[in-house]
Amino acid sequence: MKLIYNPASPFVRKVWLTLIETGKIDEVELVKVVTTAVDTAEDAKAANPLGKIPSLVLDEGYAIYDSRVICRYLNDGAKAELYPNADLWRVLTLEATADGIMEAAVLMVYEGRIRPEDMVYAPWVDAQWEKVSRAVAQINDSFMDLLNGPFCIAQIAVGAALGYLDFRHDDRNWRRDNPALAEWYADFAQRPSMQTTRPD
Repeated sequence: MKLIYNPASPFVRKVWLTLIETGKIDEVELVKVVTTAVDTAEDAKAANPLGKIPSLVLDEGYAIYDSRVICRYLNDGAKAELYPNADLWRVLTLEATADGIMEAAVLMVYEGRIRPEDMVYAPWVDAQWEKVSRAVAQINDSFMDLLNGPFCIAQIAVGAALGYLDFRHDDRNWRRDNPALAEWYADFAQRPSMQTTRPD
């Protein structure tokens, strides 16, 4: 298998973490691309018509994409238990919440890096951060039982999301009003998989 990836992407990191945690990492060739929404790498377009990463090119010759699809595929292939029957819908909801944090945080970066400076719309950037702040607070207030429970895909997704906030938006200090989540992440960030996949 081949993973079309860039280590700066939080969605890629989520898949990369899943590869490591399911023991599938040695089965995958990592194909690094440099890509953006306005200058899409050829390998990214070839694997996914949307041009987004990550994509996983299977040995059968076709690709699957979207981090949620890839993670589910890896879990099933490894017969892992990242999607427990107990609380499955809450686990999937927490995964979706973490993915939403990643999406809003990536859009903030794109606004500053891709748009010409005179076209950057600060209220739109602030609106994306409001989404992130609400979601982080919701996790802190309502999902700590899942994060402190058996290891699952939601923990991987939240770890990738919070890691991206530290990487790209550290100045906004998501930890300030979310002490329980900050404490959880301080511990989770020490996992070998998290250390291995830390973006430069």
